[in-house]
Amino acid sequence: MNWLSDSVNVIGLLGAVAILVITIYVVGFYVKKMKTAENDGELTEHDWDGIKEYKNDIPMGWLVIFILVIIWGFWYMFFGYPLKSFSQIGQYNEEVKASNEKFEQQWQNLTPQDKIDMGEGIFLVQCSQCHGLNAEGINGQAQNLRAWGKEEGIIHTIEMGSKGLNYIAGDMPPGLLTSDDEKRQVAAYVMKTFSPSKSTKYSQADVEAGKAVYQNVCATCHANDGSGNANGIEGFASNLNTYGDYVLVEQVLRNGKKGFIGKMPSFNYANFSERQVEALAAYISSLAVND
Repeated sequence: MNWLSDSVNVIGLLGAVAILVITIYVVGFYVKKMKTAENDGELTEHDWDGIKEYKNDIPMGWLVIFILVIIWGFWYMFFGYPLKSFSQIGQYNEEVKASNEKFEQQWQNLTPQDKIDMGEGIFLVQCSQCHGLNAEGINGQAQNLRAWGKEEGIIHTIEMGSKGLNYIAGDMPPGLLTSDDEKRQVAAYVMKTFSPSKSTKYSQADVEAGKAVYQNVCATCHANDGSGNANGIEGFASNLNTYGDYVLVEQVLRNGKKGFIGKMPSFNYANFSERQVEALAAYISSLAVND
């Protein structure tokens, strides 16, 4: 009976015994009273088919027990078991926190290739079921991640639109630009100006031309600095400065994302550390657009 070594269990047991004893006493008392009680007392004015009830005060014993149960319930909820005793969920969260801290210390000096290798392992376990072993999206069943963080990903978004991250501006409609040249130029400008890589495979002329197109069409929602805080409204649209960065990957993993082909659930349950998210983003960014 080691469980009796816990004072909360002892108090709970005593409370249960007390309630049982009181219940037996009260039931016995009123069963006896029903057998011996006489028909006297003042009747109420309520009448149900000729049947009336007596005006009886609330039994003092019931009232006292009711008040004591309420007091005990508040104690139990705020000072007893839920807040003061062992919690498996709390222990699990503490263990995950300690494991992540140890993981961060162990892998804090990863080389770029180490990050890619780690990210590949995470991707194969957590993401490949939907996005495919090669991250190509399994013929449209999920998003093709091989283009993410690259010019092709921007062009794809311009053509298909974007949805699912709940920005104030709402979903980005498809077809805002119809010219292939303008799509390429905007992609070059965003990659060179806003993305963390600050580089593009397209020419400087494309970057300069893309700036004018961006300011005329895209800045309305994404703002001139790409922050997405258009018209002074924070979070109006997506922050292009995170395109290709692990910050955006972390946001999607935390919140999930609705898309045109379905909904990606949140991966909060996986408790990814910051280093793991960085590694996953590095692996996705390392993928070539085409095999």
